Amino acid sequence: MRWRSKKLPALLLGSALVASVLGLGTVATAADPGSPAPAGNHTGHTMAVSTQASGDDPDGDGYIPAVPQVTGVTPSTHTPPPRYHKEFQANCSVTHTAPDDPIVYPGQPGTSHDHTFMGNTTTNAHSTTASLYGGRTTCLAPADASAYWMPSLYNGDRKILPVGPQVIYYKAGVTDYTSVRPFPKGLRFVVGDPMQSADEFRRHRGFVEGWECGDSFFNADIPASCPSRPDVQLNIRMQAPSCWDGKYLDTPDHKSHMAYPVVKPGTNDNMCPASHPVALPMIEFKMAFPVNGDMSRVRLASGRGYSFHYDFFNAWEERTLKALVDRCIVGGFQCDARGYDLYHPERGPVLNADYRLP
Repeated sequence: MRWRSKKLPALLLGSALVASVLGLGTVATAADPGSPAPAGNHTGHTMAVSTQASGDDPDGDGYIPAVPQVTGVTPSTHTPPPRYHKEFQANCSVTHTAPDDPIVYPGQPGTSHDHTFMGNTTTNAHSTTASLYGGRTTCLAPADASAYWMPSLYNGDRKILPVGPQVIYYKAGVTDYTSVRPFPKGLRFVVGDPMQSADEFRRHRGFVEGWECGDSFFNADIPASCPSRPDVQLNIRMQAPSCWDGKYLDTPDHKSHMAYPVVKPGTNDNMCPASHPVALPMIEFKMAFPVNGDMSRVRLASGRGYSFHYDFFNAWEERTLKALVDRCIVGGFQCDARGYDLYHPERGPVLNADYRLP
């Protein structure tokens, strides 16, 4: 990918943002921006509008440079010994809901469609790296003060919130799992597109199993009905891009600084593209919503089920994140939130019983 200069003329930048890959429409002007969106509509999200000055972006151009930038990296083509799992979990519970989005609408409370937030308890439209870092969190590991959020789910007018810690995987997205390094402090991005069609959602690089409940799998939209049993919930899984350009913590479209791995020519191996050579953990949301039975009125605040997307804003304490990445991803283990691999108990956990570094 060829990078444009930051110093685009204002008119050109505006045109580029409007015609960005997200292709988003105008902001809803309903009196209550947090109210559920009518089925089939996409409201309260013009992702390319983050050209407003904020704590992390004082000039308001949408670019937040990494300090220092990561240079001199080439995508790894190494094939290490095969390991089936290279991951750990961040188990985080819902904290609150609000029509805020500190990535897309920084400093503009009430402008977004309603979001369900997990992790950092303070996340709002004014959140910055400094305000999140070291803050209180509902993640099991106190060092994970990151903010995670997604459009709220409604059944009619009733908001449906996930119950208990939700599974957020940190995985290797590339074949050379030994090349994965921790997220840089303050990195943020959006996964998916609230304006995508059902077909675009199904073909999205992050699509894993789509919407599922009971014996119904791989749905691009929320199923019309699910078995009405206590053990049945509505689930979705979606993976994030895991290759970074090494230059920016955010870009105006909240995506261009990140990329999905590509296939190494002549192999089945995955590697980062030359434009985004830095391998980072691949986040995967695995969300469970306590709703079943008649699903005809179930929808997202952003619209139909295929408008699902989510946001990540990194505020991990660096030493703890590095310890988990090194042991579980680089080491090739299947870890829980303590960095413990049930199949390799001799290794012991990374974190103590309080989910902290010893």
